Amino acid sequence: MQSKGSKLEKSSLSMFQNFELRNYIVYFAFVGVLIYFSISLYDEGFLTLGNLLNIVRQTATISLMALAMTFVISTGEIDLSVGSVAALSSLTGALALQAGYGVFGGLIIGVGTGILIGLINGLLVTKVAIPSFLVTLGTMGAVKGAAMWITDTAPVPIVNEKFNFIFGSGDIGPIPVLLLWTAVFTIIAHVLLRKTSFGRQVLATGGNETAARFSGVNTIRIKLLVFLGTGAMAGLAGLLYAGRMHAGRFSFGEGDELSVIAAVILGGTSLFGGVGTIIGTLVGSLMIGTINNGLIIMGLDVSQQMIIKGLIIILAVAFGKKTMKK
Repeated sequence: MQSKGSKLEKSSLSMFQNFELRNYIVYFAFVGVLIYFSISLYDEGFLTLGNLLNIVRQTATISLMALAMTFVISTGEIDLSVGSVAALSSLTGALALQAGYGVFGGLIIGVGTGILIGLINGLLVTKVAIPSFLVTLGTMGAVKGAAMWITDTAPVPIVNEKFNFIFGSGDIGPIPVLLLWTAVFTIIAHVLLRKTSFGRQVLATGGNETAARFSGVNTIRIKLLVFLGTGAMAGLAGLLYAGRMHAGRFSFGEGDELSVIAAVILGGTSLFGGVGTIIGTLVGSLMIGTINNGLIIMGLDVSQQMIIKGLIIILAVAFGKKTMKK
C-alpha cells in the first residue's frame, strides 16, 4: 500500500507540473509594473487615487475593444480595423447629436456604424473566404479615409452634457462612469466565454475548426457573430472617446489596434485560437495603460513610448500560449 506521504508528494508534483508560468505572466508582470512605477514615481503622484482613476479612464476604450477582440482571436481570426471604427463611430455619433437625435440616437447611430463595419468584415471572412488579416487591414484604411472625408478632418464638438456625462466625463461619487462601463462589459464577456454554449463554440472553432464543424458547430455563424461583436464594441469605444473629449475626431483610436491585440495576447489568449481569457485581457489592458501613464509622468516623448509599446507586443506574442491547430 502506498503511504499518505507518497500520495501527497505525487499530488504536489502533479500540481507543479500542470502549472504553466505563461498562463499567469500577465498578473506577475502587472504587479511588477505597479511596484516599479510606485517606487520610481513616488514623488510624482503616481499612486494617488486621482492618477489611478485616470489610468482607468484612459484605458476604458482599449479594454472594451480588447474584450471583444478576445472572442475574435479565440476563433483564430484577427481584426485590425477597431481603431478606425472607433474614430468613425465617434464622428457619426457626434453628427447624430448635432442633428438633434439626442443621446439615444447618437448611441444607436454610433454603435450601428461599428456593427455595419463588423458585418462587412465578417461576411468577407466567412462568405468570400478572404483571410481576416487582409480584410480588416483593408477596412482599416477605408474606414480611416471615410472618417477623414465626412467632416474634412474637422472635429465635431459635442455640447450635450448628458451624453458627455454618460459616455465619458461623468463620475458617480468617486467612481468614473468609464470604470462602470468597463466592469459591466467585463462581467458580460466573462460569462459569455466561460458559462455559455456560445463561448464553448468560440473556443472550439479556434481550437480545431474542422472538428468543431463535424461536431455540429456552425463555425461560419460563430465567426460572423464575433466580428459583429468587435464592431459593436469599437463603435461604443468611439462614443466613449467622444464623451470624454467632448467631440468626435477622425484621429481617435489611431494605433489602438496594436494595444488591443497586445492586451489580449499578453492576457493569455492564444494567437492561434482555441484559448481565451477575459480576466487576463482586462489585466493586460490595465497593464498597458499603466505603462503608458508611467512613461508620460517620467517625461518620455511619443517616439520612446512607441518603442516600448512595440517591445510589449513582441513580449506578448513570445509569452502567449501557443495552441496550434491540428
